[in-house]
Amino acid sequence: MTPDHTQAETMRTIRFHEYGEPADVLRLEQAALPKPAADRIRVRVHACGLNPADWALCRGLFARDLPRGIGLDVAGTVDAVGEGVTNVAVGDRVLGAADYAGCASAGASDYAILDHWAPAPAGLDWVDAAALPLVVETAYRSLAWLGVAEGQTLLVNGAGTMVGFAAVQIALLRGARVIATAGQTFAERLRELGAVVTPYGEGMVERVREIAGGAPDLVFDAAPLNMNPSLGPVGGVLPDLVAIAGGDPRRVLTCADFEGAAKVGARNGFGEAPTGPDGAVMRWDVLGEFAKLAAEGRFGIPVARTFAFEDWRKALEISLSGGAQGKLVLVPAGRAADLQSNGH
Repeated sequence: MTPDHTQAETMRTIRFHEYGEPADVLRLEQAALPKPAADRIRVRVHACGLNPADWALCRGLFARDLPRGIGLDVAGTVDAVGEGVTNVAVGDRVLGAADYAGCASAGASDYAILDHWAPAPAGLDWVDAAALPLVVETAYRSLAWLGVAEGQTLLVNGAGTMVGFAAVQIALLRGARVIATAGQTFAERLRELGAVVTPYGEGMVERVREIAGGAPDLVFDAAPLNMNPSLGPVGGVLPDLVAIAGGDPRRVLTCADFEGAAKVGARNGFGEAPTGPDGAVMRWDVLGEFAKLAAEGRFGIPVARTFAFEDWRKALEISLSGGAQGKLVLVPAGRAADLQSNGH
């Protein structure tokens, strides 16, 4: 994330050499410039989106050889291509997913190896592009597993999360009627998109069923477990979501509370056969479609703040506090600025 230094043999990267709490194990350091293996590309990183999944990697999620990097969402310019890559060339604009599993560094670096990518339209800002990959893939895949279709009523719980915000838009594009539970931060924006918004908390079951005129067809849960501590112990809000679905846990899918899902019989998608014609294990194939929609102003993920590379610890602190209120993005030095999450 510095001025172009493609001839350099080293780069800056944020990574960890042992598992533990992110603030304790992450460090900014120099590392060897990675080389793209077959079916991979290397990009000069212009923006890198941060996600809660990054901190889970630090704590041992999908543990493997160390060191490892953070930063799963990347937007940048192609710098080198590996064997077998034919759909991009050096200099192309792309967005995609860092190969965090196969490399000793990831997207929070000057250069990153991508294992999934799509063209970044010229009209799409680097920051907006870097906000898309993980949330688009997760939301689209989850709704594909659920089988959301035109004319159905879908409840999105946790619509103020970035995955939930993406899911609302995707469901509306599919022609579904969407009821969204959300706090005040994004309530008005969700209404403007076309969702019917209701708050969390006491009486939610009755409110949602009244809005839906009974049980909604399907329920997607994107809310983090600590979004509403008053809802109780492990399992969080899932028992209420099953009640909203008329007592049928198979109509409820969560991307956040896997332990709770096992307790109440709700779905998390993993291990299931795809339920619809567009279902698949991972859905990176739709990233280009949503990048085009974002460039046209028809889809987007709110960006709360951007940070210079050197200020990554501030981004970590805000993310871990749960108060991000939108996507947090690392950008090249000199471009970082606070952005209004309702205006970017």
